[in-house]
Amino acid sequence: MEYISLVMFVVVCLVLLLGYPVAYSLAGTALIFAGVGAFFGVFDTSYLQAVPSRLFGIVSNQTLIAVPLFVFMGVMLEKSRIAENLLLAMEQVLGRLKSGLAVSVVLVGMLLAASTGIVGATVVTMGLLSLPTMLKKGYSPSFACGAICATGTLGQIIPPSIALVLLGDVLSSAFQQAQLNIGIFSPESVSVADLFVGALVPGAILVAMYLMYVLLFAGRQIDPSIEQTEQQPAISVGTLVRALFPPLILIFMVLGSILAGFATPTEAAGVGAAGALFLALINNQLDLPKLQEVMMSTTKVTSMVFLILIGASIFSLVFRGFGGEELIEELFASLPGGVFAAVLLVMVVIFLLGFILDFIEITFVVVPLVAPVLLAMGVDPIWLGIMIAVNLQTSFLTPPFGFALFYLRGVAPPEVKTSDIYKGVIPFIIIQLLLLSCLAIWPNLVTWLPSLL
Repeated sequence: MEYISLVMFVVVCLVLLLGYPVAYSLAGTALIFAGVGAFFGVFDTSYLQAVPSRLFGIVSNQTLIAVPLFVFMGVMLEKSRIAENLLLAMEQVLGRLKSGLAVSVVLVGMLLAASTGIVGATVVTMGLLSLPTMLKKGYSPSFACGAICATGTLGQIIPPSIALVLLGDVLSSAFQQAQLNIGIFSPESVSVADLFVGALVPGAILVAMYLMYVLLFAGRQIDPSIEQTEQQPAISVGTLVRALFPPLILIFMVLGSILAGFATPTEAAGVGAAGALFLALINNQLDLPKLQEVMMSTTKVTSMVFLILIGASIFSLVFRGFGGEELIEELFASLPGGVFAAVLLVMVVIFLLGFILDFIEITFVVVPLVAPVLLAMGVDPIWLGIMIAVNLQTSFLTPPFGFALFYLRGVAPPEVKTSDIYKGVIPFIIIQLLLLSCLAIWPNLVTWLPSLL
């Protein structure tokens, strides 16, 4: 009977590939399998009695309140020209360097990731603002596209990331379940703030590796004749401060309040949303139509997240009802490499699923199924969360199905070929795989700072 759960998982993936909405695909497939299983007497319908309490738990979850607040903050910053002013200022400061524009793209991408936490918004914003400028300055299309896609996905790993908020909530439940399964009835907890802190060092390492690659190779990707015709205007200190100060102070308010212990991620998200609204006001970029647009975008994204979470909750209940969790435990226990082989298998599966599923679906569907088993085997929950986040970030860059590639293709000029985008991201994929290897060899890169704080 437990193999029915694997069939159900495969059917869901096929349904999603056909283009049906994710939330309805998850819930609908699960309920159809549950109905057929109950008809043939191989599924206990008492599992479905837990659905109402699951739904109430989702809508009353205090941690998930951070999702609409962070989404509001990101969309508001996108509409208030903060990114545009920041990119122009950094370009003028670093423009005299041979690879100055490419370096400014990485730095601005890092700041946008720490400000918005939304991968799609960062890639699209950077594609609209910096790609035409990089092409005009003589950068090869492949290098420009690769740099923009890679820095755009930093929002996946650099706090305050929506992905880390959702992962933190799921891993918290999985960690408590794993401890109860092995007989620990006073379980420890892991929070979203723990994942935020754990992501700081890997995120900084990744940005440093990006900058190193750009500094070493950007100069070779520029057409010298075009570069010599461009004169970089000077920038005043006041203009630079006005461009840098708003995002930096917002990052300090959000992350600083969490790291100092003054606020939970949900409370810090409220501060960030209010701060983004204030920045839009002082920049004269806020009116009623724009506010309505931001609110509508926030409502759509939030509704999507919660609908997928509800569908995934029903799916996981039916999956467990068919014995899928016991099947996963048996599979992991039978692997010859023990914990290492189990983690490696999960990382490969998540990487491949990243081609067809967004991080939200993977977080809500796959992680609750495999995380309790891995955590019961002794895997650190913070390390596991960061490994999953970096892994998904890598899959979002990998051709031919990476989501970041689709985002950039949608806003790139017609003269930029899809093959240019695919070619440009390859060096950055190698960098990400190097980071994953480093985190696997030295887990303290993730766990040191959370243990210190």
